[in-house]
Amino acid sequence: MRFRLETRMRIGRVLVCVIGLGCSVATASAQSDGQLYSLDMIVNLALAKNPVVSSAEGVIEQQKGQQTAAGAYPNPTVTGSGGRGSLRDAGRAGIGPFLDRESLTESNMTIGQPIEWPGLRAARQRVADLGLATANVGMLETRLNLAAHVKVAFYDLLLAQQDADLARQNLDTVEGVARIVRARVKSGEAPQFESIKAEVEVLKARQQLARADNLVRINRVVVDTLTGGALGPSYLVYGEFRGLPRDLEIDGLMARMMEQHPTIQRLLKSVEQSDWKIEFERQARVPTVTVNGSYWREIGREAFQGGLSIPVPLWYRRQGEIASSLGVKRREEAELLRTRNELGRAVYQHFQDVRTTAELIEVFEKGLLKQAQEALRLAQFSFQQGASSLLEVLDAQRVQRQILLDYALARRDLSVSLARLEQAVGVAL
Repeated sequence: MRFRLETRMRIGRVLVCVIGLGCSVATASAQSDGQLYSLDMIVNLALAKNPVVSSAEGVIEQQKGQQTAAGAYPNPTVTGSGGRGSLRDAGRAGIGPFLDRESLTESNMTIGQPIEWPGLRAARQRVADLGLATANVGMLETRLNLAAHVKVAFYDLLLAQQDADLARQNLDTVEGVARIVRARVKSGEAPQFESIKAEVEVLKARQQLARADNLVRINRVVVDTLTGGALGPSYLVYGEFRGLPRDLEIDGLMARMMEQHPTIQRLLKSVEQSDWKIEFERQARVPTVTVNGSYWREIGREAFQGGLSIPVPLWYRRQGEIASSLGVKRREEAELLRTRNELGRAVYQHFQDVRTTAELIEVFEKGLLKQAQEALRLAQFSFQQGASSLLEVLDAQRVQRQILLDYALARRDLSVSLARLEQAVGVAL
């Protein structure tokens, strides 16, 4: 069944290829001197130029700095003073001015080195290591989401280009019918009213083409914005919409999402980091000891001294910081559970969208495309032979164009659903 479906989808792609890819290349040569870009080229440009990637890189650099700071040892404190000192003595019997008996340069110096508690230092370093790991996984998450947005925008632009190509073909067809009607009116084979109706249809076709071209320009700006302006104003995209992948099973997709999705991995590391933040606050209750050493040189005295400075956690033992860290961990655990549920729902929803859209495409490829094309061919032939009216030809033209547009829209929806399914699962399908 899957083989037959893929065969029909290939046949349908061949039918649309002339309208899509071939006409896009012709449009590029006729309307723009800009470069043609494929999906992979645009995704690579977006990953290289989009500011959100630079922002994620900045977070990584920030966490590397935090890691370096966490591994640093506390600096010592050096205190020193000095000056001229004199030993003074009174005159005989305490009468008379003081006499300088000895003069000397006095000085003292004290060095204090904080000694961290080993558990506190290890916890701080572990928090910094997990912060860097979280930032690295966050980069993967950013690239995944950006690539998904680029793919959706690319398929929208591809659909807009195909819509413009169909509108251009429709205008050519309507103008051809209008020429035949004008010839018949001129020869007296048809009333003047038929010519007026034909001209109205030409105006409608031109308006449709103008709207389609404007939609191409709008979608082109969207894609260019995602690449950080690297594409420029005049470019076109080429490629095909995606087909249904093989072996697409919901259970396997759910398992891959739980095991590999970058958002889940990032939140798991955030929860682990919160555990170590709690441990850090608990270890911080142990005071940091400062070892002091000093040298004193005074008149009549020279000394070397050593000592310890120990803060006593008598009134406060970081209860507030510990409670705050516990609250952060609880919040991140709730965010992890919510994200798992949301991603699971998204995987199931997009999986069902893929299946439903694939069935719709199968309906088009089983015969609807061929039937619409054949009906238009017969109506045009009958009109040329004078056996059918202008209204019948225009109706057949509208139906055929609408079916082709609906088919292209269905294929776009399948491609977008697959891109969003990849975003929900976290890996390429």
